[in-house]
Order: sequence, then structure tokens, then C-alpha cells
Amino acid sequence: MYELEVARKNVEWGVKILKDMISIPTTNPPGEGYQEFTRYSREVLEELGFTVRVLEVPREYVKKYYPDYADYPRYVVYGRYGEGTPTLQFNGHYDVVPPGSGWSKKPFEPVIEGGRLYGRGSSDMKGGIAAFLATAKSLIESGRSLRGGLEVALVPDEEIGGATGTGYLVRGIGTRPDYVIIGEPSGTGTVWIGHKGALWTMVEVYGRQAHGSTPWLGVNAFEYMVRVADKLIKEYIPSLEARKSSYEYDDPRGARPTVTLGGEIKGGAKVNIVPGYYSFSIDRRVTPEERLEDVEREIVEFVRKAASELPSDVRVEVRIINRLQPALTDPGSKLVKVAREAAREVLGTEPRTTICLGGLDMRYYTEVGVSTITYGPGQLGVAHIADEYIPLDEFERITYIYYLIAQKLLI
Repeated sequence: MYELEVARKNVEWGVKILKDMISIPTTNPPGEGYQEFTRYSREVLEELGFTVRVLEVPREYVKKYYPDYADYPRYVVYGRYGEGTPTLQFNGHYDVVPPGSGWSKKPFEPVIEGGRLYGRGSSDMKGGIAAFLATAKSLIESGRSLRGGLEVALVPDEEIGGATGTGYLVRGIGTRPDYVIIGEPSGTGTVWIGHKGALWTMVEVYGRQAHGSTPWLGVNAFEYMVRVADKLIKEYIPSLEARKSSYEYDDPRGARPTVTLGGEIKGGAKVNIVPGYYSFSIDRRVTPEERLEDVEREIVEFVRKAASELPSDVRVEVRIINRLQPALTDPGSKLVKVAREAAREVLGTEPRTTICLGGLDMRYYTEVGVSTITYGPGQLGVAHIADEYIPLDEFERITYIYYLIAQKLLI
């Protein structure tokens, strides 16, 4: 097939680009190496013929979301090739988690062994970035005229929530492409058409501190915290069993809303003190069919009702610490159909279209109505671990698939 022959010649170029990118340690937190990566990627895009803008995220914007990292500059690299519509944008985050321990190789000195390219960020997600850069190179070198625009958005900070990366690009700059592909490592056999949302809550219980030898003078916040948590376990969590999402999930057990209690617990000062304060967290995962606002009201009302059954000298407060909207792109949309068709031509079988259990940058696009999928090379199971790698045959296949998707949408 002519299209695949065009794409094939730039796979090795893409692998070289990936190795160069891995060699730039863009660790987050706190956000190191961003300037060097920005300079390198800008040069690559400009050499391909893109018009490139480097957008520095305002310090006050960073401070609003991540005050601990406000002194580290953040950059969005935004390139465009072609004019008019439709616009297909490839989105990728260039920040990586710290390497951690247990590596048998040097995390920022990429090496190829046994058909795998090892290095921090190889799978999550510089592999996806390099693959769509190779796709862009092939499209431009094919000599065919685009009937729209091809964009590349390279963003920071996905690993800490994305508000100052994709969030800034969409909410602050106002980018509105027609189609977006985020190159996270879903694997070529799976297209993520959405992801679950999350509501993180702290339940704070206030009693009265006293000496452990005279507990009758105090009000034990821990004991009443346990009562609230017990009510959530026995009444609220079972009530969610009846709710089941209609979409397919990577793991079928993820089709229902889930609740995790106590991931974070604070309180207590010393063994011989009646604790006057205790708090615990609620991590409530939200399916695409649910509205985050409804879930928030539901939890707040449940905890307040449980608190009303406690003695009057116990005070309970509910504090929302994070809201993450679920995301969904219609499985019958043009972008999803084209992605499945392109994958079938390369793989011989259609990929699954599923909902990702974790959070992705998709939500920033879907909340403003932009058709978005997350589809990229690698294996999510090796992200964030020691000896992270990307299978090179997977990288090659996604490069072909990306090329066919772009060809079907833009040529």
C-alpha cells in the first residue's frame, strides 16, 4: 500500500527523535528540563515546515494550580502546518515522572535491546510524541496537499494534573481543533474514547482534645470519624452497585462507580491524648454517564446526614480537594470510526474502544466539545516503573496508523 510505504521510511527517524527526547530529563515534579526540551522540539518542528509558537505559561497561572512549582517555567510548544479546516491536532505531554529506583539501565540514556527501547518516558509518553512527528514528516514529504491543518501540541504537567499544560492550551489560549489524538500508551489494540472522572473529598471531624487519663473531659474525634466512615461503607458504597456504565472498560469491574476511603488520614498528636481532630479522604470515581456536580452534592449530603446523628459537640465538615471531570467522545463519531478503520488496515483487526479507568488530558478538550481520542504506542503497565520501555514494533505500527488517520481526515 502506497500510504504505508510513505510512512515506513520515517520510522527510523522517529526512533532517533525518541532517543533524543528521552535524553532530555523532563522530570516532574518539579518540572526540570522543560526549556531544553522546548528548544529541541521547536527546532524539529520548524525543520519539518511547521509554524511554531512557544507559549510560556504565566507564573501566576502556574501559582494558582501548583504553587510549589511556580518558580519553574512551563512551556507549551504549538506547531501548525497547513491552512483552513478541518484541523487535526496531535497532543502529547513531555513531562515524565522521576526515575525512582530499581533500574538496570540508565533511565535517561536510551538503549535498544531485544526489540525494545528502554528509558524514562519511552512509553509515557515521548513514544507517542515521536510517532506523530514521524507521521507529520511522512505527510509533508508525500507531496499531497492537505485540505485542512495539522497541529502538534507538546504540553507539560500532565503528570500533576495538566492544568498548566493542556488545560492552559484549551482554557487559557482557547485552542479548538476539530479532532484531537492524544498519544498516551493505550496500545495499538485499544482506543480510549473517554475516561472516568474523580471527586476527592476530605471529611474533617472536630471533637475536643483532652488528657488520656481523663477521656471524659474530651470528645474523641477519631471515634466519631470511624462512625461516619462506617456509615459510608455500609450504606453509601453498596448503593452504587446498582449503577453500571453502558460503555466498555479496560477492566469490566471499572464499569461501576468506585469509592476508596482513607487513602489519606490526618489527626492525633500522641498516644496519651484524646484526639480533638481527625480527617479521612474519599476518592469517588465517576463514570461518563454521571455528572460530577451531582456526585459532589450526593456525597456532601450523605456525610452531613451521617453527621446529624452524632452528638451536638461533634462538628463535621466536608472539603472538596479535587474535581476531575469524566470525558467521553461518541463511539459513533467520525474520529473514532476513522481511527478504527485505519487500525484495521494495519493490524488486520479493529481495536477495542474503551473507557480508561484513570484520568487523562482528554477532559480539557471534551468539556468544550472537541472530538478527542487517546491512542498511542506502548504499554500502560510499564509506565512509571523501573526499566520503562516501548516495543519498537508497536511504535512502527502506530506510526502507520497515525498516517492513515491523518490521510483519511486531511487528504
